[in-house]
Amino acid sequence: MCEIESMIDDHFFQTITIDYCRRHFVCLVESDSEAKWALVTCADTPRVVIDAIRRCVRFPLEIISSNREQIIKEIDRFYERKQNEVNAPAQNVKSTETIQATLVPIDAENDLLQDQSDSPVIELVNRILFNAVQQQASDIHFQPREHAMVVRMRMDGVLFDVQEIGKDLQEEVLTRMKVAGRMDIAEKRLPQDGRATVHVGSRVIDLRIASMPSSHGERIVVRLLDKSARMYSLVELGMDPLSLQRFRNAISIEHGLILVTGPTGSGKSTTLYAALKELDTDERNAVTLEDPIEYQLDGVSQTQINLKKGMTFASGLRSILRQDPDIIMVGEIRDAETAMMAVQAALTGHLVFSTLHTNDAASAVTRMMDLGIEPYLLASSLVGVLAQRLVRRVCPSCRSASTDEGSFGYVALGCPACRQTGYKGRLGIYELMIVDETLRGLITRHSHASELRGEAVRQGMQLLKESGDIKIREGLTTYEEVQRVTMRASM
Repeated sequence: MCEIESMIDDHFFQTITIDYCRRHFVCLVESDSEAKWALVTCADTPRVVIDAIRRCVRFPLEIISSNREQIIKEIDRFYERKQNEVNAPAQNVKSTETIQATLVPIDAENDLLQDQSDSPVIELVNRILFNAVQQQASDIHFQPREHAMVVRMRMDGVLFDVQEIGKDLQEEVLTRMKVAGRMDIAEKRLPQDGRATVHVGSRVIDLRIASMPSSHGERIVVRLLDKSARMYSLVELGMDPLSLQRFRNAISIEHGLILVTGPTGSGKSTTLYAALKELDTDERNAVTLEDPIEYQLDGVSQTQINLKKGMTFASGLRSILRQDPDIIMVGEIRDAETAMMAVQAALTGHLVFSTLHTNDAASAVTRMMDLGIEPYLLASSLVGVLAQRLVRRVCPSCRSASTDEGSFGYVALGCPACRQTGYKGRLGIYELMIVDETLRGLITRHSHASELRGEAVRQGMQLLKESGDIKIREGLTTYEEVQRVTMRASM
């Protein structure tokens, strides 16, 4: 784009707000005509809006027509590109304002694609949030160190340092994040939790903000939840055909307990949502207890856990059982009371889904027993356990066939498309243990997890490592990546 053309779309970006464009379904795009620029409109865009924009921008415009859905996509694409261009490096921001300037509350209606604040610190924080959303980061870490504060982002499950912020700006940036989360900015000695909502184009992003005192200042971690992200179907999760069919059979029964296990960030909630999405909720009453609610499910009653007001998984489950449910999803089994109520619900005619933090499928059984569940009750209620991990996809733009003798698959090299990491996106690997009569007998006898695992393998259960090996042979991930996520599961 030549300099004069860049000045033209800069002028449009600075003059016409994204909200105005969305409200009237208009957007600027490059054109092959002599006018060089076109204003995309829809059939019911008022003529007065078109004339007003022409007067405002003061350069020739071709007028072309499109549908509303395409115009919204073009609006987001245009403003996202322009926001990238105006993002100055963080090092250029100087501490020229007082803390008072950062105390302006965050407005959920503001769009980070065109939220240009007069405050350098607010603009810096907005830019960090915008970049995190654009890079599809799941978390942002504001980590104070002795001489600077490091901003780190978790992308595809791995933390990366993305920039440094000078100590002179540290307090202002941390205060801004606490204001965003409606937290007490005067309290620096105790951990706090907060939340906020921001818009980035058509995406709605929930921010879960947690502060913690450290030796060099408060440390803040922000979890980003894209409320506009689409839900995956079971087919898209990446299970092998046999495991997929067995899992579908398990979730189609009338009652019982189905557990999904794995560490934090291994995709357990995504799997539960995919399972609920597949079930018929028109004829059955489905309810959930979640912390947080990540997606909105049609036909499902969803309840948010609120520990401050006494709404725990255990108390919420007790209330749900009075709502005549057929299907219950409990976000996580954290304590003995929740575990017992989930088992009792499964034994009394309900289909119950929940998650646990265990390394493999068989260990979920011993974990439930550790929480106080009697073996005979667990044997009668448990239908199956799905253990899972997320591995990074090897970047298709720079992957290279392995040259090691006797090995197979690809190695990750790194290129601009994958931020030099060698990986882009993630996929699941799975281990599914279906509880049959033989396994029920072993559970009743309080058998060790290794015995349960051995019997499940004899019945055809594929271990996490074996599932990963298949993904390696298919050219989807690498040996190093599978080793990284399955090391503890194989110990």
